[in-house]
Amino acid sequence: MYTASVPQVSKMLRHLEFWLEKAEQHAAAQNFDVGTLLGARLAPDMLPLSYQIQATCDNAKFIGARLAGQAPPPHADTEQTVAELRERIRWTLGYLESITAQDFEGAAERLVQLGFLPEGKRIVGHVYLNQLALPNFYFHLTTTYALLRQSGVDIGKSDFLGAVPQVDAS
Repeated sequence: MYTASVPQVSKMLRHLEFWLEKAEQHAAAQNFDVGTLLGARLAPDMLPLSYQIQATCDNAKFIGARLAGQAPPPHADTEQTVAELRERIRWTLGYLESITAQDFEGAAERLVQLGFLPEGKRIVGHVYLNQLALPNFYFHLTTTYALLRQSGVDIGKSDFLGAVPQVDAS
């Protein structure tokens, strides 16, 4: 459970920070304030780019905390700038680095409590990870990617996937 989650979401958070660096470069090259991107939406009724980044970070920390049997640390959604959002990403990465594989012992069967569940109900750890947490993390991450692409930021599929480790088969 640990290797399927914490290292992977950490990798993707590092990609997200790189995308924001590229957004800053794009804004500088096009001579506009990068902060204007934070209100970008794909549809009028969706939450803006800034929220998508906050939600991506929240989902990453929730995965680590809940499957390690810890309470997720609170984080106010007060970021107003790209620099502040990048700091939130770095904070989330630091938090995830504090969680070890040993903390995940029993995580597959750990009962996860979520505030929106009816009283007395829980989700089993492996179900939480595979059917709720990872899909939700990737939903907000992919929405962020799409908003940045739509805004003209020069990122592509290789910036989303990053390097994939290879092994010698011989």
